[in-house]
Amino acid sequence: MTLPDLALQIAYARISWALVLATLVIALWRGADPLPRPVLAAILAASLGVMLLPGEFSPAYWLGLAFQYPSGLLAGCCALRLVERWHGIRRSRAMPHALAGVLVVCGALLYLDTFGLLARGFYYAGFWPLFTPAVAVLGALACALAVVRGNARSPAAPMLGAIALFSLLRLPTGNLWDAMLDPLLCGWAVLTLAIGALRTSGRRASDRAPESVPGAQQSPPAPALSGAPIEQFSSVKE
Repeated sequence: MTLPDLALQIAYARISWALVLATLVIALWRGADPLPRPVLAAILAASLGVMLLPGEFSPAYWLGLAFQYPSGLLAGCCALRLVERWHGIRRSRAMPHALAGVLVVCGALLYLDTFGLLARGFYYAGFWPLFTPAVAVLGALACALAVVRGNARSPAAPMLGAIALFSLLRLPTGNLWDAMLDPLLCGWAVLTLAIGALRTSGRRASDRAPESVPGAQQSPPAPALSGAPIEQFSSVKE
């Protein structure tokens, strides 16, 4: 088990939390579309400046107590979204439904194992000396191949960056699963799947609805009465 240096962990926490904060602020922004680049640069600089405050004055200190560190994949997805917004792409593809589904399943297994409901040692497998490098190498090769071929570059690039960060510096905690998943990223994945399910159900409901409301039908003309014509009489009161 090789743990990262404490100074590297602190530096990583400040930078990664700054990326997360800037992404959250930009996601909640209701200004111009797309946002001007000076505004994006100001938001990122302000987020980094706040996180670099010393000691307990930094929000990263309190966020670390609650969530420890953001995973490398979360930091990579946030960086990708910031880059996309910088280039004027409002709707980010950093969290496609396929990636969200995998993260939700893996997160459920890891959290159930951590809480002792499964007790299979899934989380501690991220420290194994043979299993961890093998999974990291296979994952890096798959992500690099996807980037080169242009297939799902959006999720593949952050995953490759997270694996590289873990392999080179053992960040954020020295455990492979902490580099690929964290509570905030799992919540993002659950929210993505929930929104996708609502949109799909809404589309299906609109498809089943009639295309147009039919107007009032005109009543057919009354058939002509056979026989003698009806004479109209008028009575005058004297």
